[in-house]
Amino acid sequence: MLHSAERILTTHAGSLPRTPALLEANRAKGSVPEAEYDQLLQDSVVDVVRRQREAGIDVVNDGEYGHVMASEVDYGAWWHYVFARISGLTPGEVGLWEQEPQRSSPGHVVLTSFGDRRDRQTFNDAYTDPTSGITTGKQAPFPKITGKLEYTGHAAVEADIRNLKAALQATGASEGYLAALSPGSCARLENTHYADEDEVLAACAEVMREEYRAITDAGLVVQIDDPSIAENWDQVNPEPGVEDYLAFTRKRVEALNYALEGIPEEQVRFHLCWGSWHGPHTTDLGFEHLVELMLSIRAGGYSFEAANARHEHEWKVWQDHELPEGKVIIPGIVSHATNVVEHPELVADRIERFARQVGRENVIASTDCGLGGRIHPQIAAAKLETLARGAELASRRLWS
Repeated sequence: MLHSAERILTTHAGSLPRTPALLEANRAKGSVPEAEYDQLLQDSVVDVVRRQREAGIDVVNDGEYGHVMASEVDYGAWWHYVFARISGLTPGEVGLWEQEPQRSSPGHVVLTSFGDRRDRQTFNDAYTDPTSGITTGKQAPFPKITGKLEYTGHAAVEADIRNLKAALQATGASEGYLAALSPGSCARLENTHYADEDEVLAACAEVMREEYRAITDAGLVVQIDDPSIAENWDQVNPEPGVEDYLAFTRKRVEALNYALEGIPEEQVRFHLCWGSWHGPHTTDLGFEHLVELMLSIRAGGYSFEAANARHEHEWKVWQDHELPEGKVIIPGIVSHATNVVEHPELVADRIERFARQVGRENVIASTDCGLGGRIHPQIAAAKLETLARGAELASRRLWS
């Protein structure tokens, strides 16, 4: 994982806006000749890496362009891309919002339906009012697990690797990463095949480790996308005790650590967030309850939301928790949750807060979450540029 003892490096959390041509090709996928689509995808990846470098981003990725997104607004491509890379799934009949609610009890935590999430229930009038500005994106019915899960995405991940490597070579970028789903997030599907959630988690770990190894064996960094660590809290109804929730979540961390066995930690970055939808988020669990569990994950870098109005204050967590030696933090410094483009001075101030707590060489400035499918492409580009300008300001101050 790229480090610098001379300045603050920059990156972002993964998804970037797709081009109109790529969106149209994704909508027409199946009717576009395969060779033509593959060439468009590779050219698009080279272009998005070039634009990242021009904006001043040091650690780049493929924009998650290999994770098919067919709409300008899409909050689920980070998750549902994997459905085309796993066997043992069959189409579901019921949408995420229409599934039956599930109730938890002390010592027994289960996930309820998306429509029964506590933030949505607390602000139901706002969530159901199309003029409120709350956006959760449209989701088709998700599949369910009806057979043994096996990884079948070898050709797809090899294409992701090939396209990113071509882009790195074409632009001279020194490091690139690819995002991949965590076992815990992978397991959030209806299951009729396995005996219990432990078996589902174990199966998802076996499946996803193939993707992690393909990426890292190719010399790239893998980013584990795992909103489930924090976001699941809102999907437990009624609100559980913190210890019960952490016990529930620890199983997901153990499954991930199993899947990461044998992979050098410096080739792994972990992304934690509270979901990327534009909502109130009053039922988010505080980062102080999650930080030690996050640090137990076998990764060299930890990415987390830290720029939005609900979590910006949590930089103070690092006053009470020590970053292990050799690790870096990748805090969100600009947010996907607002169209307001952060001023470079604010960006620098946020970076400096973290640098004072964990050491300037241990901070890589990033975005809260993916920008693709969440904000307009023009605004996303401006946010990457202001991130880079703010990092330059912070570097001058921290190394002066």
